Amino acid sequence: MSSNSYPHPILAREGWPFILLVLVLAIGVHATAGWAWALPFDVVLVFVVQFFRDPARAIPDLPNAVLSPADGRIVKIEKTFDPFAQRDAILVSVFMNVFNVHSNRSSVNGVVRSVSYFPGLFVNADLDKASTENERNAVVIDAQIGAAQHTITLVQVAGLIARRILCYVQAGHNLQKGERYGFIRFGSRVDVYLPLSAQVLVAPGDKVSATLTPLATVG
Repeated sequence: MSSNSYPHPILAREGWPFILLVLVLAIGVHATAGWAWALPFDVVLVFVVQFFRDPARAIPDLPNAVLSPADGRIVKIEKTFDPFAQRDAILVSVFMNVFNVHSNRSSVNGVVRSVSYFPGLFVNADLDKASTENERNAVVIDAQIGAAQHTITLVQVAGLIARRILCYVQAGHNLQKGERYGFIRFGSRVDVYLPLSAQVLVAPGDKVSATLTPLATVG
């Protein structure tokens, strides 16, 4: 395994304002009302800190692998149509609950062909219709996998609680495997559209980790 250059601390920068706000409130209540009144704020602080944890990840030395872009659980694998790259594909969906790391990382090496944002609903991200009805952001990548070029689409999907999808790449960006490219706040999913030639390595119900777990291999 190799490690990507990781410029972020253990806690995601997206969480700093939330952590600081709750910390100040907790300290204030401790100082003015005592520990009993401050206990709920302490619990919220622990939850917010764990939600925004963002550890660096080692990158497996697997040149033909498409890595998981998110921590979570596999909720769907099916042949379908990729509406963002206009092609038939294999869809693998990773559902993230509020206790998973919510930083999103690139599954492959490649160049971003397009980034498309779609406003929408906020139904439970565990439901099938979340892929087509919820707020979402699609990143289409012209990927170099092994010795061949393939198209990989990563779609960030907001969930029941999530209200903000963050994406930090634009068309033309050269992505590296394991590179942090986005974040989704508070419960969501990431849909991965693979070429039909992909050999899927996971099954519904499997737990996966961003960058560490290969979802599929592509010859």
